[in-house]
Amino acid sequence: MTIQEYIETINRRFKAGNATEHSYRGDLQNLLKALAPQVEVTNEPQRIDCGAPDYILTRKGIPVGYIEAKDIGKSLDSKLYNEQFARYQSSLPNLIITDYLEFRLYL
Repeated sequence: MTIQEYIETINRRFKAGNATEHSYRGDLQNLLKALAPQVEVTNEPQRIDCGAPDYILTRKGIPVGYIEAKDIGKSLDSKLYNEQFARYQSSLPNLIITDYLEFRLYL
């Protein structure tokens, strides 16, 4: 999957008007696999000490990054997410927070 194909797919789902945050998860997983085929992308991995990020990225069984995804149209600056994002940022190296269209990296 190319980035353009990802954007078109996400846009199509969004315009249908019945998608939820979870509706886009497979699309992001497919994009990540296409961009980094040497990395295993796991959606809904096991809970860890700081919580349950939506994805874990591993290479040869070693965690190399984490992703927390929120629904399209939800502000990543929302106070609703402050505690969760702060907890993840202080505990997880190489964290990406996204609303499936906007990506913020925390290295």
